[in-house]
Amino acid sequence: MVRCRARVPHLQPGSPPGLERSPSANAGARTRSFGEGYRLTPVDRFGVWLSRRQIRRWVPTLAGRVIGDFGCGFHALLARSVLGEVARAYLVDVSLAPDLAAHERVVSVQGALPGALRAVPDTALDVALGISILEHLSEPDEMLRQMVRVLKPGGIALINVPSWRGKTFLEFSAFRLGLSPPAEMDDHKTYYDVRDLWPKLVGAGFRPSRIRCFSHKFGLNTFAVCWKDPA
Repeated sequence: MVRCRARVPHLQPGSPPGLERSPSANAGARTRSFGEGYRLTPVDRFGVWLSRRQIRRWVPTLAGRVIGDFGCGFHALLARSVLGEVARAYLVDVSLAPDLAAHERVVSVQGALPGALRAVPDTALDVALGISILEHLSEPDEMLRQMVRVLKPGGIALINVPSWRGKTFLEFSAFRLGLSPPAEMDDHKTYYDVRDLWPKLVGAGFRPSRIRCFSHKFGLNTFAVCWKDPA
């Protein structure tokens, strides 16, 4: 199988050989991915498991599909678990584990979101994942527009964000109990209930009739399932 890797114009100084970084990476942007340099806590792993269950509910099989996992984390736990199924996986984050970037089914794009998504071609994906990433971005609307752009007609986007109710739990877990990385909570820009997220999905180009947006993870998160209009 041919190994695929995104080609972008610049390399970050000090990057391992072959790991490209998007030119959108700039001063003030994140320099470390979720899970880079530390072990995920049981709380983090439970959250990943719940997200995986929800994804499987809406996309029971990924066999032969092209997926994108945006803000996938250093170890890309969700995408890593399905690399044996998919035809190709575009993994986008500021840094990726070397074995993922070298995987024959992975297209590695390393850089800051949402700008790094410009390295993903139009209508390239069957499935686009934005799991726990919008809350970290200063430009969430642009992120959603880019997700619409890279989806094939009829493709599906799956988006998970923490809710305002979840804010209290997440901050208590991180700042008081030490069960989640405090730096991740300090990087949050906002939180989303259904009434916050739904208008952004419509503004990005998803039609209301093709959006399912609901409370998730015991009310601590909001989940959205969005289909791009068929051609």
